[in-house]
Order: sequence, then C-alpha cells, then structure tokens
Amino acid sequence: MTNPETDTDNSRDLVLVRRFNAPCDLVFRAWTDPEALVQWCGPHGFKAVGDRLEAWPGGRHRACLIAPDGEEHWVGGKYLEVEPPHRLVFTHAWERGTGQTSPETLVTITFRESDGGTEMTFRQSGFESASSLAGHESGWSESFERLSSFVGTESEGRNNA
Repeated sequence: MTNPETDTDNSRDLVLVRRFNAPCDLVFRAWTDPEALVQWCGPHGFKAVGDRLEAWPGGRHRACLIAPDGEEHWVGGKYLEVEPPHRLVFTHAWERGTGQTSPETLVTITFRESDGGTEMTFRQSGFESASSLAGHESGWSESFERLSSFVGTESEGRNNA
C-alpha cells in the first residue's frame, strides 16, 4: 500500500475533486451515516446494502454493491482516521469469491468549506493496475454524481425545516 503523503510515484493514484452545494458536516455525514451512505454509494443502476459501518479509528466497514443484473460486489476495510467533518482515511479492498481480497488501496478524503459549500478531495492510492484505477475512477465519478443529488436533496429539506 502506498502512502499519499510521502510516496513520490503517484502514477497509480486516483484524485477526484468535487464541489457540493452543502455544508461540510452534511457531506461528511453522507460518508459516515450508514442510512445515508446506501442512498448514493455505487455507480448508476447499482444498489448499496450496508453490512457494517464503524466510523471511528480502528472501526471496520463492509458493504455490497448490487449490479443491475443482480451480481454482488462486496467491499470492506478499516478506518484509520476519522476527523469530523474534515477528514476520512480508510482502507478499501474487494472480496473475491475465493475468500481472498483484492490488493488493498488507501482512500483519503478531505472536506473543506468553499464558497458556502464543500470542496471534497478524494484520493485513492495503491492500485495494482491502470485498468483497476480506471474502473474505480468511473465508479466513484458516478457515485459522486449521486452524492451531489443526495446532499442537494438533504440540504434543501434541512434548510426548509
């Protein structure tokens, strides 16, 4: 696993920066509240089912992304840093049918107040191949589109309350 803070070869790092029209605490909660996470996580057409979400250092996470054809994709890992509402660091590995997992990657997300909203910087490092990185880029990009809709809906409901 690479360390994004010290590794100088970032050719296998995925970095996505997104801006949301919602406060940091709401965007952070979308990542750490199990009921919120399943509403937006996964590419278009996928359904997320949470199994475990222990958003504290040393806590575990595990979920299933169910493809439109019903195929299940289980993923899990461990939280290394949880600093509400500004930073999350956790490991990420796909479970394989053999009982093994894919090579572990490291996800680091920072949330920063920006022009009345939130700038989220997402970094996933340690990919075993360029094709794995490309697949994750596509999946996360679609997830973040869903996240934008989710926090927009959530923040509108919250502002009108």
